[in-house]
Order: sequence, then C-alpha cells, then structure tokens
Amino acid sequence: MACFFRRCVALQLAEVCGLSEDVFIPLISAVPVSQKQSAADLRVSVNSLRQNGAVAADGDLQSKTQALANQLQMKRGAVVEEVSAGRGVIHFRLNRPILAQKLLEQLCSEPDGFGVKSELLRHLQGGRTLVEFSSPNIAKKFHAGHLRSTIIGNFIANLKKALGNEVIRVNYLGDWGMQFGLLGAGFERSGSQEKLRTQPLEHLFEVYVQVNREAECDESVRSAAAEFFRRLERGEDQALALWRQFREITVDEYKRIYQRLGVHFDHYSGEAFHQHQTQNVLDELMTRGLLKTTEKGTAVVDLSGAGDLSSYATLVRSDGTSLYITRDVAAALDRKQRFGFDEMIYVTDKSQTVHFRQLFHILLAMGHQWAERCVHVAFGLVQGMSTRRGEVVFLEDVLEEARSRMLNNMRQSSTSKELEEPEQTAERVGISALIVQDFRGPLMSDYKFDWDKVLQAHGDTGVFLQYTHARLCSLLRRHARETYSCCDVSPLVDSRSVSVLQHLLRYDEVLLQSANELQPRHLVNFLLTLRYRHVSHTECFKLRVGGG
Repeated sequence: MACFFRRCVALQLAEVCGLSEDVFIPLISAVPVSQKQSAADLRVSVNSLRQNGAVAADGDLQSKTQALANQLQMKRGAVVEEVSAGRGVIHFRLNRPILAQKLLEQLCSEPDGFGVKSELLRHLQGGRTLVEFSSPNIAKKFHAGHLRSTIIGNFIANLKKALGNEVIRVNYLGDWGMQFGLLGAGFERSGSQEKLRTQPLEHLFEVYVQVNREAECDESVRSAAAEFFRRLERGEDQALALWRQFREITVDEYKRIYQRLGVHFDHYSGEAFHQHQTQNVLDELMTRGLLKTTEKGTAVVDLSGAGDLSSYATLVRSDGTSLYITRDVAAALDRKQRFGFDEMIYVTDKSQTVHFRQLFHILLAMGHQWAERCVHVAFGLVQGMSTRRGEVVFLEDVLEEARSRMLNNMRQSSTSKELEEPEQTAERVGISALIVQDFRGPLMSDYKFDWDKVLQAHGDTGVFLQYTHARLCSLLRRHARETYSCCDVSPLVDSRSVSVLQHLLRYDEVLLQSANELQPRHLVNFLLTLRYRHVSHTECFKLRVGGG
C-alpha cells in the first residue's frame, strides 16, 4: 500500500513548498501500470499544487513543473531514488528494495487489513450505514430482475464493513399495495390451500397471472381486488391471516436462495410494517402545510418550489389508500429512530430514480437534514438473460443454468482436476462468474448478457479470476509450513515483479474510488488487471516471500 511512500513524498513537497505534509497526501497518486512500463511509481499534478496554493498560479506551467522537480530531486532521500518532470506532472521513482520490503511487511503483518487502513480513507463517511437492497415482492418466485439489486447491495454492504463501518443490511419486501388486493381476491376465487402447501410460490404465481388476466376485462374482479386491499388496510383478521401466510412462505423460500448467493440480511422489513405509520406522516405533512388536496381528491406534496404544483408527489389516492412513497417516508423516519444510521443507501434499478428524488425532497421539506446523507444507487437492465429453455423469469432458473453450464465446461476441460463435490464447485464458480460479469461496467449501463462470455475459462472473466485465486491458494497450502521472511527482497526487484508491486500501490486509491462512487467495477478491474497481466509473477511473488 502507498501510505508510507505517499507520506515520504509529501514530506519532500512540504519542505520545498512550505506547507503541511497533510496538504499533499490526497494529491499524490500511484502511477497505473501500463503496457509500456513507467519507471515512476508515484506522481503529483502541478495544477493540483497550484489550486492548493502550494505553487504560485502565475507563470508557465511546464517551467514551474521542471523547476519544482529539480528542487525535489535535490531533496530526495533513501526512499525516493529519482524525481523527474512530465507534462504538468512530477514523477517519483521509489527505491526498489524498499518498495518490496515495505509492501511485504504489511502483507505479512496485516494480510486481511491491506489497504483498508490507508490515510486516504480517513475522510470517508464512517459510523453506521444502512443498506436497503434486493427487496423482491412477496407471494412471487424470486424474479431474475432482482439479482442486480441483491449482488450490488451486498457488495456495497461488504465494502462499507471492510472500511470499518457498522453495517445494517435491510431487505425491504414488497409486501403491501394494490397487487395484494388482486392476489387476495384471486386466491379467494380460485386458490387451493393444498397446492399452497406443496407448491407454494408456483401456485401463487398461477393465481396472480390468472386474476390479472381476468381483471383486464372484468370490472367486478377489479372491484373485488380493491375491496380486499381496503380490508387489509382496515386490519381485517381474515384478510391479514391470508397475507401473513403468503409472506411467511415467500421469506422462507427467499432465504434459501440468498444462502446460495452468499447473501444475508440483518432485518427483513416491508411496506406493511410501516402501513400503520403513514397516518402520522400525513398528519405531520398537513401540520407543516406541505400536504395539498387536488381537485381529483388526491393528497399531494408540491415539489415545484414555486407553489404551482407543476411538480408534485402523490401520497394518498382519491379513495383514501396510501401509496408506495407514503410508506417509504414512514420507513425512512422509523429507521432513523430505530437504527440511528449516519447514512442510508437504497439499491434499485434506474426506473425508480424519480421516486427517490421525490422521497429525499419530502424528507428535507419536513426538516430532516439527514436526508442529505441518503443515497440512491441506480443500475441498468440486463438484456437477453435466458436459459436453454427460453426466456428466464425466475432467479433460480439462472442459478441452475450457471451451475449446469459450468459443470459441463469443467467436464469437457482437459485441465480440470477430480473434485469431491463437482456440482458445488460448479455452482460457486458459476455464480461468481455472473457477479464479475455484472460488476465490470458502470452500474447505470444496460448490458447484453451472453452465457458463453460469462463462463469463458480465459480472459477477463470471473471463471479465470477464481481459477487464479485457486492456484494461489494451492501454492500457499503447499508452502504453509515454510517460515515467511521479509529480509531478502532481492528476487523481487526485477521489472516483472516490480510491476506487481506498482499495481498493489494503487489498491487504497481503488478502494477510495469504489467507496466514493459505490461502484464495484473499480475493484473488479483492479483484480482482473492484477490477474491478467501478472498472474505468473504473482505466483513467484507469493513463493519468494519465503526468500526461496
């Protein structure tokens, strides 16, 4: 990690420029390892020094760059071997044995804490982070469309935890709303308790599809659905008992799928939990003069800023029932009171961007300044995700397909070893391949899914990343009894080994970028670059830790 070296360079800059070394720490970055290997390891932009007042703003930029580089070259010590001027940038070449020595010392002393304690990360939001993710609808099988929210939210929760935050993982189930009026009315018309016991989610899905079809052309079905939902909102025992049965069945099924994905939650919540709190929200909005009644009889909050209702959010329908955003406001207020979070992160697809913009606006209008620390992480759609049987509807189909295809690839590969549990291995590799494929690009982008690309054994894929990890773990097991020493680093100063060390210097910067943007692609691409360009050298690196 670059902390030690960044501090050494900052001390040189402080001595020459006459400012505190802490001013320079965030301005110094590691040089990315490129096809043409650079001799430099760290760099600082002279424009950034100008902006911070470390260098005068007037005069020719390149002349100032060269003059400052010359001054720093005169001040270099044992750690920095050479200082040189680039185009508006000053480069620092580190002493190779010291570079290897310091990185190895940290890898040996804190293998699980490498990079996460960097001073670059000190200014990140700390404390308690609540992450709401996955959030499927109950009474339905887990749709493949919820895969992205699940794995992206899990990444963000893991990242925040690794950086020292206390993390609360919340699954906010879609367990309320007019769709349950449809489902309840449909089940009362054609549902079977026997099928609900033997094939619970399949049967509920059949009922829901059928009642939706009937509701399209039959007003009485739509009326029955609206009446069932009103019964739910009034708290009628029979309607609530059926709803609870649907919810318990669904959560049990979802927990089984989450276990396959390696995902867990601290709290299962839902819209229904906050339904009884919506009246308090409406009362507070009314008291503050924020709730308006329209000619249609709906209750809205004006978001226009001009008081002309050119932009507004509807919180109550004309029939008096609440909407999704009403329950979201209640949920946010309840979470702040219960958990005392310092930041809250919602992970959903980009179609809900306007919804969350409205939610945060309403919370701020109510005087809750903590809403400024609420974030919506939006993501695009996956196109073309299908199995050999056709278009996928359910996530379990995707997981089964990943395992099946990966198992077939393993059996056909001449390099695959005999495994005790080949199906379990195929599932783990297949799922990790799905995740890596999803994480490679910007989250907001839609992307076209291709099974052959996802499960390739070579190239920038999750399969090869897992394969590389397995090889390194095998080397560590093979040499587990050897004594690790950081005394002799001479085998690690050749150009190929140094390129690995240079790449590792960037790790804390990658963590910082990932944390600031809440984007997994920076970390995934860092690992793929490490694996793709340095796999053979990384093996040597691991072996040479023992000086052998």
